Amino acid sequence: MDFFRILTLIGGLALFLYGMDFMGNSLTSWSGKRLKTILGNLTSNRYKAVLLGAAVTAIIQSSSGTTVMVVGLVNSGIMALRDAIGVIMGANVGTTITSWILSLTGIESTNFFIRLLKPTYFAPILGIIGIVFLLFVKNDRWRNLAGIFVGFAILIFGMDTMSNAMKPLAANPDFQNLFLKFSNPILGIIAGAVLTAVIQSSSASVGILQALSATGIVTMSAAVPIILGQNIGTCVTAALSSLGAQRNAKRAAVVHLLFNLMGTLLFVVLVYGIELFVYLPFMHVIAAPVSIAIVHSIFNVSNTALLVNFIPHLERLAFIIFPETEEERQMKFDPFQVLDDRLLDTPTIALQQSQSLSNDMFRMAINLVHNAEDMLRSCDIGLYKKMKRQEANVDRYEDALGNYLLKLSALKLTDTENQQLTIMLHAIGDFERIADHGWSMVLAAKELNDKKITFSSYANAELNVQLQALNDTLEMTYQAFAENNTDKARLVEPLEETIDILNNQLKERHVQRLKAGVCSIDLGFIWADMLTAIERISDHCSNIAVLILEMEERQMGAHQYLHLVKKKSNVEFQDKVAHYADLYQLPPRPDNYPWPEFMEDSFTEDQVQTKEKRPAKDSV
Repeated sequence: MDFFRILTLIGGLALFLYGMDFMGNSLTSWSGKRLKTILGNLTSNRYKAVLLGAAVTAIIQSSSGTTVMVVGLVNSGIMALRDAIGVIMGANVGTTITSWILSLTGIESTNFFIRLLKPTYFAPILGIIGIVFLLFVKNDRWRNLAGIFVGFAILIFGMDTMSNAMKPLAANPDFQNLFLKFSNPILGIIAGAVLTAVIQSSSASVGILQALSATGIVTMSAAVPIILGQNIGTCVTAALSSLGAQRNAKRAAVVHLLFNLMGTLLFVVLVYGIELFVYLPFMHVIAAPVSIAIVHSIFNVSNTALLVNFIPHLERLAFIIFPETEEERQMKFDPFQVLDDRLLDTPTIALQQSQSLSNDMFRMAINLVHNAEDMLRSCDIGLYKKMKRQEANVDRYEDALGNYLLKLSALKLTDTENQQLTIMLHAIGDFERIADHGWSMVLAAKELNDKKITFSSYANAELNVQLQALNDTLEMTYQAFAENNTDKARLVEPLEETIDILNNQLKERHVQRLKAGVCSIDLGFIWADMLTAIERISDHCSNIAVLILEMEERQMGAHQYLHLVKKKSNVEFQDKVAHYADLYQLPPRPDNYPWPEFMEDSFTEDQVQTKEKRPAKDSV
């Protein structure tokens, strides 16, 4: 075998591996929400977990990829170890799909339509279609489908190149002797395991074996041990991904290894034990791509069917190998575990986990505002300390999410996923600021308590109207963000405008009370701090809503968009503001409130009410 044929062989292998990786990534992106739905349906039902594992592997075309994903999910606390074992078993079944697709290369017929079933002939057609779509179509879903076609075409071209480069090896005595040595089950298993460990894909190593079978000198007695070894070699990827992970993730990786080791041992004992007493003809025939696919499927399906009933025992064995430590038993769940770097290999899942944690961060900031309102009614020192921890936690969420989202932004994402990522990157800063202003409200409430002063019942009634408008704005914004709901996002800006109007009215009333001498300076400062915090929180809600609309509708920048929305000619917007103005009306002054005559002109006609008795100095 000369230099140029070796170069062709290596080039074919490179194309084969690249095609498989490109096809798998495109399949993952194309499946999108389907993949999230499949993983979201996991239950403790072991058989369902096996089916789900097979389905995910069939989608992403990599049992190693599925297992690494599972290790990440276990490490982040999303998936229980027992569920993970079922998924890992299913992954071994799902990976057999690839070998069956590649086995079609062995089709031989003179019939036109049957020949079209051969990948060597229909792959170029898929490649042409894929290239046309990639060049001229902008839709993400169609481009991902095109990526699947192109990846498959490259894979098949690489496999065909390898097969043609290796055919002359059939006459090479050294090569023949090498495969005779692989008939020894121990050597064959080691060879298969090493090959798969190096390329980190059992599907790819089976494909290489199928390409080698084109030489016509690979017998089933050599192919069977190599296939068994390939299932052991694929465990290396999961084992490497578990390094540095929590012990539960290490248990998932060791179960993967135990499962394949047990299956290999049972298969070797069964097949070679029988062969000691009975001649097995199929072990001595020349291997073909389809016969390799059959053995690969029989091993994985039978191994899974046998050991699925022993999942609880495998779980216990994993705990024996990696015992539960006292620190592990006492360790509380860390919410940031869901941001596992192993999930970055499947950006769709990583993005979903980021969205879930972002939702939690926003809800935490909202709860801080709600608790600040409770502090106004009853200053509880225990609640104060709890809110101080909440505010610090929001800062931690911002740091953790920001770093993880930056890692995600460096990966290949669809346009839709990039939009989702952009919204989160910007929104977490607004969440943090909402929490900060919520904390300002807490400090204002604590100052009231420390100075033993209170707002009047009338001022509290005014403030309650404003707080109700703020709460509705926060809830509307949360729904818009969590659901990416543009209809909800469009309702936020009229609400924010209403809060601004209310703020102006409350400030005007406050100034008049100061001039009338019915409000102390101390209370005035606290009142101003409270209104400023409320206004700033609503501003950040507006930022989030506008960002969602910009990303979804490809609109202009935020300032230009808000300018157009708030124009007097925008009848829809003005109608919504009028509706909210009716909904959030400030209470009228009581009949006995003593406002000086010279101040009544500063109120609008509907705001001017009869007078009330002058309140105490320490009330607004």
